[in-house]
Amino acid sequence: MRLDVLPSPSDERGCLPLVRRSLLCRAGSGRVILRLLLLDGSLRDLACPLVPEDPSLTESIFLSTAFNALAVFSAREVTVFLDSSDSGQLALFSRLDERFQVRRGERTGLGKPINIANRLCSAIGAAPFRFRLEEFSLWSPLPPCSPPDSGSLPERLRSRVMAAAEGCRVGIDIGGTDIKLAASRAGRLAYLKEFDWDPASYTTAVQILDPILLLVRLMRVCLAWDPASLPPDLAAALGRDAGLDQMEQAVIAAEASLGDRANLLDGVGVSFPDIVIGDRILGGETPKTKGLRENPSRPYETEFARLGRLRDPILALCRPGGDCHICNDGSMAAFTAAAELSFGDDPDSVREGVIAHTLGTDLGTGWLTADGRIPQIPLELYDLLLDLGADPSREYPARDLRSKKNENSGLCGVRRYLGQAAAFRLAWELDPDLLRGFAEEQDGLLVLPDGDRDLRKPCLEHLMSRAEAGDPAAEEIFRRIGQNLAMVCLEMEYLASPRPKTRWLFGRFVRSPRCFALLCQGFDGENTGLTLRAADRDLANTSLMRQLAARPDATVAQFGQAVGAIYYSLP
Repeated sequence: MRLDVLPSPSDERGCLPLVRRSLLCRAGSGRVILRLLLLDGSLRDLACPLVPEDPSLTESIFLSTAFNALAVFSAREVTVFLDSSDSGQLALFSRLDERFQVRRGERTGLGKPINIANRLCSAIGAAPFRFRLEEFSLWSPLPPCSPPDSGSLPERLRSRVMAAAEGCRVGIDIGGTDIKLAASRAGRLAYLKEFDWDPASYTTAVQILDPILLLVRLMRVCLAWDPASLPPDLAAALGRDAGLDQMEQAVIAAEASLGDRANLLDGVGVSFPDIVIGDRILGGETPKTKGLRENPSRPYETEFARLGRLRDPILALCRPGGDCHICNDGSMAAFTAAAELSFGDDPDSVREGVIAHTLGTDLGTGWLTADGRIPQIPLELYDLLLDLGADPSREYPARDLRSKKNENSGLCGVRRYLGQAAAFRLAWELDPDLLRGFAEEQDGLLVLPDGDRDLRKPCLEHLMSRAEAGDPAAEEIFRRIGQNLAMVCLEMEYLASPRPKTRWLFGRFVRSPRCFALLCQGFDGENTGLTLRAADRDLANTSLMRQLAARPDATVAQFGQAVGAIYYSLP
């Protein structure tokens, strides 16, 4: 059973959220309890079903559930409450350290979230992650949690947005294939910049950091001029095709000309595609750092720690007293949606908080709670394991477009069911001619060939244009991605029980109204009880976002998170 051919209510064997829900509702169904001790010291319980007649299914459900729980929350430890008199249970759960590679230094597959857990534990001075086993008879339900305050979120957001009208600020949206920046001066959206890059191919932290810092310096010197009088070399450096050398020459000349007048940045907000806790990048298991991980000449932990302190060199580019704040790209999407909604016709719609997804290169997820907090948890939904079935596409190497394996974990995770990787895989399955001129076989692998031009974005644009033109196979790609997003949302409901019931969608997939409508067809057909909404022009309610929506050269779907990052730059 495959995730992208979703089971019907009468056939729930293949997709984890549906299988687990069915089994937990079954009369007399046995279960074990996973108790997570989270990084902040709080506890969370998750029930996982037992299937005595099918031990392999029990193991698959449990391992996937534990992996998913760690991908969303991470933890200091996980306690499994079980019946030790059941030899089958004891045999399965006694192997958890081995299956998750807890005691290894180099981990793959199921061990990937242990790498993250240990980095997060180290950051707070806690002991390394561990599993514990306890008798089920010792388990008692946790007391109910008090719901977060939901009375003042719109007012808090409006205050923060209005404060951004003062001074000079830059918002940065860092993605897997491009970086987008927006700069404001005294409440005016002055400049936008888009820069294509491929961080997964870089082998040192400096190669990732230097372009980001150069782009901040570019926006900083541009803010010293009114757009109408911007020097020609800076105007050219803002162009989409300007390379690093061209930008650097323009910036160095401008900084020399301006002197101390360049020191004008009041704040920088950064949306970064990795786990961010306390303004520090702490994940290190995403495809964006693939080149760093695979560089044998430099210790990965040292290189990643240097990248993790991105806030420090950016803060050095701000004036004394300036601010720099960083959050995960999904969290930035949620914050941006909430800020815009707080200025809309129904500001009360954010009182329960906001959940948003970014759908482009990958899937990002963000959550702003009713009390205005971004939960300090990984929330890495793109890594979730949802498919309990088996089919040939699971056997291809991760580099192959036909594969369901995530490059970072080697497991069949959500990244290959959503985003551009899913679009390419589904195109091949539904109609290989959709990839004509883009994909080719190299050494037995189906790939988008490397060369002077990165073909990922053009290929996705081609598939979107074919769907807009009514090509049935291309239309089906986006319906299935919508179905898969529904299953991801069901898993999040099980794991985290969030209060918001609307999911806001940002990213390249939203730029096309037709493709978004197809996503909704697939999503709505799964009866999740949730609503999917597009972060488009209808979400442009704040002053800066309205200015963005009015521009002929950009869209809210493209630069909305960069504008949101301007607001996020405030303390």
